[in-house]
Amino acid sequence: MKHIITYTLLLALCLGLASCNKWLDLKPQDGIVRENFWKTKEQVEAAVVGIYASMLGSHSNTNDLPLTEYFFIWGEARTDMVTPSFRTFADEFDIININIQPTNRFSSWRSVYQTINYCNTVLELAPDVLNQDNTFKQEQLDRSIGEALVIRSLMYFYLVRVFRDVPLKLNATISDENITALPKTGGDSILNQLVADLKKAAPLLPLTYGNIDKDKGRATRYTVNALLADVYLWMEKYTECAAECDKVINSGNFGLIGGDLSLFNEVYFKGNSAESIFELQFDAQKINSFHNLHFLNTRRWSAAPQIMEEVFGVDVVNAVPFKDKRGEFTSLRPSDQTIWKYIGANETGTSLRAPDQSYAHWIFYRYADILLMKAEAINQLDQPLEASRLVKTIRQRAEAFDFGAPMDSTSKESMEAYIIDERQREFAFEGKRWFDVLRNSKRNNYRNLSYMITMTAVSIPAERQQAAFTKLRDPNSHYMPIALYELQSNKLLVQNPFYK
Repeated sequence: MKHIITYTLLLALCLGLASCNKWLDLKPQDGIVRENFWKTKEQVEAAVVGIYASMLGSHSNTNDLPLTEYFFIWGEARTDMVTPSFRTFADEFDIININIQPTNRFSSWRSVYQTINYCNTVLELAPDVLNQDNTFKQEQLDRSIGEALVIRSLMYFYLVRVFRDVPLKLNATISDENITALPKTGGDSILNQLVADLKKAAPLLPLTYGNIDKDKGRATRYTVNALLADVYLWMEKYTECAAECDKVINSGNFGLIGGDLSLFNEVYFKGNSAESIFELQFDAQKINSFHNLHFLNTRRWSAAPQIMEEVFGVDVVNAVPFKDKRGEFTSLRPSDQTIWKYIGANETGTSLRAPDQSYAHWIFYRYADILLMKAEAINQLDQPLEASRLVKTIRQRAEAFDFGAPMDSTSKESMEAYIIDERQREFAFEGKRWFDVLRNSKRNNYRNLSYMITMTAVSIPAERQQAAFTKLRDPNSHYMPIALYELQSNKLLVQNPFYK
């Protein structure tokens, strides 16, 4: 997606979002939205592209980090996959140690709500452009509405998984009169809203834009299928999840990267692979901020030291050892535990870009996720053997080898744990680990809280473990606190009970 920075600045100007301390930090400058914008189809397109642009970097009117850093921290910091480095923030150490406070910078949801407001603004103001520009067609409006609904749903899905209960705002803040305080809405109600919105969006979106970059970087009908499958899986609606996965699988438009193709180069270094369904696209105009996050001289995070041996496995049996293709120089560089997916170098370790730049995309969904979501869903529907066949497909592509306890493909419980482990290998450092373990832990009224305890036991220092385990036995601790400044500016908000 080219000229993304230009669109970002244009959108920020046209939406008039100014810095303030009011609820959700979304105060506009009265009049600028309707009077100087929303007249032509080109302006609608700029606003829609601006929605994607808002996810690529930090918002200029806040001190918040880029959204992808929140996605990474929320999905990985409390897991057994990463370890802090010499530049790790104090707030990040607190997350690792399950000692999160309402003043923690990663309890901020401002940037997420700003992207939501961009979506709401398109949903509210784009339809009137049909009356302003006779070259603007219903099909174009439908696509814009569909894209806004999908990204808004994606943002709320993050909020529900991170905070659980949050304010549900479905109208735009486009004038001072629109600034109203809202109480929290229950997470289950929000998930139901997302299902309704995604079902509405699906027929409005194309299967393809006729361009590979747009097909992978903008919401298509397959994006809806992937996100809806994920939402259903979180809701424990397994038949519905499997059905959405089948829509992607049966399309024949996606496949696993294998054979002579390099998994790292195709999926991560180049991006927009045949495996990709939806990803944020960074380039020379907008580089990924993850380089400094993971680069050796500036890093805040490293791969956990036990990963090669305990996650991907080390073959000590064969003269020519088998190697899981997802491990060394795909997920990490073992020599210094560098998280390699986001550094922007090729498999030999030779940088192909400027030493302080990474264009690595942030991947929300790819085909492997579809296969493993379906495997998890049908296993819960008492089809462990069929689930094992899907997992085997993933493992064959990766040239993975068996180590540790053998898989029992006739046991639902055995397959559940095996799928969690396979997701750990497949999506290493892709911001999914915490959510995967939480989803499986909370199933059946937290029957398997041991998944979470076992995972965090690896990352939490020994002297802090018992205190952390006690906290984790309270399900409210699995969700972040509402930021202190949100409570101060919106008196209708009630803090997560664990943090009161």
